[in-house]
Amino acid sequence: MKIGILGPGNIAEKMAYTINHMEDAQCYAIASRDLERAKAFAEKFGIPKAYGSYEELAKDPDVELIYIAVPHSHHYMYMKMCLEHGKPVLCEKAFTANAAQAKEILELSKEKDVFVGEAIWTRYMPSRKIIDDAIAAGKIGEVNFVTANLGYNIQHVRRLTDPELAGGALLDVGIYPLSFIAMILGDEVASITSSCVKTETGVDAQNAVILTYKNGKMAIAHSGMLGPTEQFGIVYGSKGYLVAENINNVDRVCIYDNDRKLVEAIDMPEQITGFEDEVRASMKAIREGKIECEQMPHSEILRMMEQMDSLREAWGIRYPFE
Repeated sequence: MKIGILGPGNIAEKMAYTINHMEDAQCYAIASRDLERAKAFAEKFGIPKAYGSYEELAKDPDVELIYIAVPHSHHYMYMKMCLEHGKPVLCEKAFTANAAQAKEILELSKEKDVFVGEAIWTRYMPSRKIIDDAIAAGKIGEVNFVTANLGYNIQHVRRLTDPELAGGALLDVGIYPLSFIAMILGDEVASITSSCVKTETGVDAQNAVILTYKNGKMAIAHSGMLGPTEQFGIVYGSKGYLVAENINNVDRVCIYDNDRKLVEAIDMPEQITGFEDEVRASMKAIREGKIECEQMPHSEILRMMEQMDSLREAWGIRYPFE
């Protein structure tokens, strides 16, 4: 499948590298608002087509899937443009800046009968099934509590502190702990309590979220841009607990018993970068005539955006363009 990349940033480079190492996909085109930058990117990764505008990419009849890699603030406008040109889209997380934008895009996808997916890679990786299978097999007993965190020292990255670019830790890294919890505990959230510390620009620098579920299970998510965390996702059960080491791209799953003794360590399968799973899931859905991926359906995309909206509302964080 011929894939075009919209936006030549760092994450786009990782995607281009990934596609170049896939036998079932081709990195066919790159678009930037600066033609020279697009040409340099194309030369670096051996990409046949380079465009100096995003609309040119959307109009290319040979492009079969467009990967959007611009800041959160611009996801909505460029997804809309691509869908209106009939182009399937795989958009970087967070899907949009807010739920209202997400709802409009998902409705347009349905109206046009054109695929759109969210590139939150952890939803598509083999680690998800490995964790699910371990829990289903009763290796830690009845699940009762989940914790997850993700933090980096990225406070000096402009797009993370700029409200105009939908900055803040929540949309950039906070989506991963919340997604990890959602993959384990589902969507029956009864109540949420949270707090954050803001940057000078008014977006969240770090945050903590407590979720209580209707069935009595609980979870705590923490994310931040002030410094690194150990990035563990931990699922606590009646017979022990499971640790997913590095929830952003699980390296290993370790299972411990009630005495905190390591019972089993499961290494993850080899990968190109991990991006290949979301690409293949998107390609499969497109070939089957579907407009969403089963791993991250539209209903879940919208639910997670609504959850993050409610957190920002509680913190008094509103982007200038909202």
